Amino acid sequence: MDEWREVASTTEISAGQCKAVTLDGRMLAIVNLAGEFYAIDNICTHGYAELSDGMILGDRIQCPLHGAQFNIRTGAVESPPAYEPLATYPVRVEGDVVLVRMQD
Repeated sequence: MDEWREVASTTEISAGQCKAVTLDGRMLAIVNLAGEFYAIDNICTHGYAELSDGMILGDRIQCPLHGAQFNIRTGAVESPPAYEPLATYPVRVEGDVVLVRMQD
């Protein structure tokens, strides 16, 4: 399961935006931060809410339910009420294709 998988085109996710995808049964948010792409778990670790429905504030994503904020690059909690970080996944771009590697 340690292979690169296509999840999006670079043209469909504008800078400062994200796209929700499901890969191998896992809900991910693919985020474009000024042309750099990141993949994080899309479900808040505090309460069940899709982070892709929240706001991107600089390099943070804010949960739409209770306002917890996570660092998009590292998955670290930046603001409560969450206290558990998000999982992050390796991303690479080939041409205009965004690829994510799901690790076992």
